Amino acid sequence: MTKPVTPQDMFDMWQKMVNPGAYPLQSLMFPVLDAKEIEKKIAELEAVEHWLKANTSMLQLTIKSLQYQRAMLKGGEKFQQEIAPGLKPTGAGAGGADSAEESQQPPNPALWAWNMMAQAGKAAQPASKKKKATRKKPAA
Repeated sequence: MTKPVTPQDMFDMWQKMVNPGAYPLQSLMFPVLDAKEIEKKIAELEAVEHWLKANTSMLQLTIKSLQYQRAMLKGGEKFQQEIAPGLKPTGAGAGGADSAEESQQPPNPALWAWNMMAQAGKAAQPASKKKKATRKKPAA
């Protein structure tokens, strides 16, 4: 025979439907009057709050670092697009296999300062030759 349904059974069924995680709803509806229990609940909830704040901070840090990486990639792509038309083959042999091979490769970002100084030196050579030539003319 079947067992009669009691009010406690109805409340348990309602609690399972509303609260499948089995968090004690009775303590929310009927507060506990014990100070130690209340302090324990406050401490637990504060620990959860700190944990959530730490996770939120870590999530924000991850988002910021990914945004920074995205900006670096976009900046690098833009830099390569601006530099690509102005590339000149450089190598040991003029017109050799090395220079043809290097002209097909993208520039090495670690050598940008060295390449800039080399280009500035090449640009300064004709200017220095002109100064030497103008100095020699009045003396001759």
